Amino acid sequence: MGVTNTVLLWVLGVLALTGGVLVFALDSMARVTFSLLGCLVCVGGVVTVLGLPYLGVVIVLMMVMEMAIMAVFMIAYMMNPAGLTPMSMRHNTRGAPVISGTVFAALVAGIFLVPWPGRTGVRPRDSTFQLGMSLMEDQMLTMVTLGFVLLATMVGAIVLATRRGRYDRFGDELDRRPAEDPAGGGVGR
Repeated sequence: MGVTNTVLLWVLGVLALTGGVLVFALDSMARVTFSLLGCLVCVGGVVTVLGLPYLGVVIVLMMVMEMAIMAVFMIAYMMNPAGLTPMSMRHNTRGAPVISGTVFAALVAGIFLVPWPGRTGVRPRDSTFQLGMSLMEDQMLTMVTLGFVLLATMVGAIVLATRRGRYDRFGDELDRRPAEDPAGGGVGR
């Protein structure tokens, strides 16, 4: 690993750690959501720098969409305005530090005490292909096909759930001016 990658790894690691700490330090759900988003984007960057660009991009895309959906639902459905009312993300303030400190110490001890195996064979040219084969083996075509089927199902459900089309407000001959919303309450009624 070169100097640039090492510096980038440390910077992303510190930013991820800072974002994780801010999740418990901030006092509103909206701010916590965006802090967690920043933390997880940095984690995706770390995975990318470590040589798994596909997995890093998947982490970033997945977390951006998850946090965006969380923010939208928070703004739409929370009792307080947009999740900005002060609240606390800290629970079990006495037991949590002991439990998390113990788990952290055990994980660090595991890193140094476990005999790590040496590399056998040569590093694959395409780590993305190697990761895909390790995860999916013979089921890769099935999963790709399933992805397209799920996408078609979502698009079809949206189309079927919508009563009117894009141009219905202009009439059958597309000559209604001003446009009138067939659902009611639009211009021209």
